[in-house]
Amino acid sequence: MTQRWTTAVLDIEQAGGWAVVHSPAGFLLDDNGVLFPREWIKRQDLSLLAEHGIGHLDGEPVYLLELKSGFELPGGRWQGLRTFMLEGDHTIYRLLGYAAQIATWAREHRFCGSCGQAMTQVHLERAMFCQACDLRSYPRISPSMIVLVTRGDEVLLARSPRFVPGVYSTLAGFAEPGESAEECLIREVREEVQVEVRNIQYIGSQCWPFPHSMMLGFHAEYAGGEIVPQADEIEDAQWFSIHDMPPLPASRSIARYLIDLYLARRLGYAEPLLPV
Repeated sequence: MTQRWTTAVLDIEQAGGWAVVHSPAGFLLDDNGVLFPREWIKRQDLSLLAEHGIGHLDGEPVYLLELKSGFELPGGRWQGLRTFMLEGDHTIYRLLGYAAQIATWAREHRFCGSCGQAMTQVHLERAMFCQACDLRSYPRISPSMIVLVTRGDEVLLARSPRFVPGVYSTLAGFAEPGESAEECLIREVREEVQVEVRNIQYIGSQCWPFPHSMMLGFHAEYAGGEIVPQADEIEDAQWFSIHDMPPLPASRSIARYLIDLYLARRLGYAEPLLPV
């Protein structure tokens, strides 16, 4: 039976529920998974920075415990979010992806960015409050454009030095203040490979919790220029035939979805579903 995950702001003064535990080492898990009885885990020797009620899994409340550092739990271990994305249950990955974004925000907003005073959690609101400045800080979402550039039966793919060896992906970059999504896309493609594009089409979006991006996915057609990879950002970029593709990103990523969608439309396959 498929589990159902929904986000919500829960009252941390209420008892019970499940907890996911996050630290700079990743998420805590044991042989039973990443969900721990909340009251039990809070009795352990935790370096607790913050606690947030983050939602419901199959109707049961789930809380995030954000720790200053990891700790030793018999039978437990720490694992990064990317591993859950590649290997774990998709619903649990979505839960942890949201938790990771709240954890980043909670860790980075313990003190006011204006005056430096300690901030407090706003009751039943996803916000931190500075009494001295009357300032509220909310979780940040950073819009990023990701685009598959195509030329008939060819797709333009590139690889960053940070990628898994051999893997090629679509082009992407963060929006600058004052830019539209389309202006960002054109600029990023021009900067990364010195290619011009046309016929920009929005495809879909995906939350990308590494650490707090909203990936807006596009398809664009090649309009001109020779590929010149951006120094220090792009290790290699090439045109690849849809009949001879290199190793590609993880199937749950919007980058892979953009590629698979184009191949399906070009080759007459059933169109894939956007991971949500």
